[in-house]
Amino acid sequence: MSKVNIPYNKQSISLGDINSVKKVLKSDFLTSGPLVKKFEQQISKKVNSKFAVSTNSATSALHISCLALGLKKGDLVWTSSISFVASANCAVYCGANIDLLDINKKTFNIDIIKLKEKLLDSKKKKRLPKIIIPVHLAGNPCEMRELSKLSKVYNFKIIEDASHALGSLYRNTKIGSCIYSDLTIFSFHPVKMITTAEGGMVTTRKKDLYNKLKVYREHGLIRDIKKFKFSNKVSTYYEQQELGYNYRMSDLNAALGISQLKRLSSFLKKRNQIKNFYTKELKNFPVKFQEIDKKNFCSFHLIVILVSKKIRNKLFKHFRSNCIFVNIHYIPIFFHPFHRKKKYFKNLNSIDYYDSAISLPVYFDLKKRQMKDVVKVIKNFFKFNI
Repeated sequence: MSKVNIPYNKQSISLGDINSVKKVLKSDFLTSGPLVKKFEQQISKKVNSKFAVSTNSATSALHISCLALGLKKGDLVWTSSISFVASANCAVYCGANIDLLDINKKTFNIDIIKLKEKLLDSKKKKRLPKIIIPVHLAGNPCEMRELSKLSKVYNFKIIEDASHALGSLYRNTKIGSCIYSDLTIFSFHPVKMITTAEGGMVTTRKKDLYNKLKVYREHGLIRDIKKFKFSNKVSTYYEQQELGYNYRMSDLNAALGISQLKRLSSFLKKRNQIKNFYTKELKNFPVKFQEIDKKNFCSFHLIVILVSKKIRNKLFKHFRSNCIFVNIHYIPIFFHPFHRKKKYFKNLNSIDYYDSAISLPVYFDLKKRQMKDVVKVIKNFFKFNI
């Protein structure tokens, strides 16, 4: 066994990344400048969207996406029970209410059958959501075609939370293209597909949403003379027309993102190789992996295994005692004190998932010997715990 600590995930920073950031430090732009625009254009091209707006985090991206869709106090947003809390908090920031959806036991994404039942019931009660936020957990694409059809029947908007899914494909369409949604958000946190240290992005095909996103990201300011509410020909004049926020990305972050984006295909290839290794080595052991539709491609931001509830905590501790710092993604949102409501406790698949899940190490610089160590710990554990 290696004596080196093995985290569940970590960034990979190259000399090229470092030099890109150094170059910005010597330039005239440290805050939002030409590299931010360049990064937005590159992401838009990469995912086949028409527009992209960068932010200082995926949480900010979610927030301004809700604002751009006109979410307000009293409105309703539905999202997955199994996600990071930001997927729900973005609605709360707008004064809206949240309802949490159960997941499918195999895909770990929103259960479409249960969603259809809930929509039918909610229509009878005249309490339908304004927005649904599907979460592509671990990079596994949700069933977007069905969601898109439902959105037309029940008149809700869709924000894809693709924090995990840069590079993923849904039926040969790139996640982020917004073919089946209004907006898609990405995260560039250090453990994601690529990193900007901190940062996020919103993509869309709709120009009106693109323009709104930019305004909300930058204090609610308008600089286009054609859109001024008061006539003024002074070149330095601008107006605040909305309550916006300072959610801008800096050129330092963008420089790192541009450099990292060059390596995206390598990052995706390595993560899929790690997943294939784990799957092959553990096929005869009592662990289950996330089910990925053969028509889709998964980025594998996370590699989650499910084990018996009776031994999950024991296996977790066994990993940690062997310096393998596995993690659990995620605590159901409704278990957090801020969101805790008993009505969600019927989301039994989400609870079962949480009681059984462990996220295995997956990152670009993970060595083959370390992958073998991970597998060895699992195999040794099951020798005495079956």
